[in-house]
Amino acid sequence: MIKCATIVCFLFFSAISAIAQVALKSEGRDAQYVETIKARSQKIVNGLKLADAQQAENVCHIIANRYFLLNDIHETCAQQKRFDKDSVADSKQRQHIIECAERSRDAELYKHHFEFTATLSLYLNDSQVEAVKDGMTYGVVPKTYQAHLEMIPSLKDEEKTQILAWLKEAREFAMDAENSNKKHGWFGKYKGRINNWLTARGYNLKAEREAWYKRIEQQKKTEK
Repeated sequence: MIKCATIVCFLFFSAISAIAQVALKSEGRDAQYVETIKARSQKIVNGLKLADAQQAENVCHIIANRYFLLNDIHETCAQQKRFDKDSVADSKQRQHIIECAERSRDAELYKHHFEFTATLSLYLNDSQVEAVKDGMTYGVVPKTYQAHLEMIPSLKDEEKTQILAWLKEAREFAMDAENSNKKHGWFGKYKGRINNWLTARGYNLKAEREAWYKRIEQQKKTEK
């Protein structure tokens, strides 16, 4: 029995040691680009306030490697779309090349999407993983959700739940987008969906927003 327990412990600690250190996949990349990505990743990690230095480094490398992977996928798509316009004169053929490149890109993004959260979960709890996702998407989810709560104080619990769910769904797409404009574009799309849904449920968003702005101005005057 003791021998069996010893074997189990050995296997457990072997597994832990196997994932203990995450390598930075920076080989063959421009040194300045790598430093930029490391700094961006470190800023997100700093927000987690992790006490363990090795844990913090691992998480930083996981995030940086994610940025590297996303850049590779989007750059491959861009290269596939850079066809010679003289040799591909037909507009339908050009459109076909573009669509094929984008489908290939989307397939790669989907293939790798869930592994990021899974890898982070080896080192972080659920709330910390959420913080990383928000860090990669400019904190739009918590800011927008809080804004809705403040703008429409009468929101029902189920409406709050739906709004948050849609914002988090938008974040999943935004995390894989190639630049800040397209990240914000995903949130814009889902904000439109939320607004249409709230309007259909009887909320006058224009009136709610105006009342909210008045409350903000009144609070400013009170704080002076």
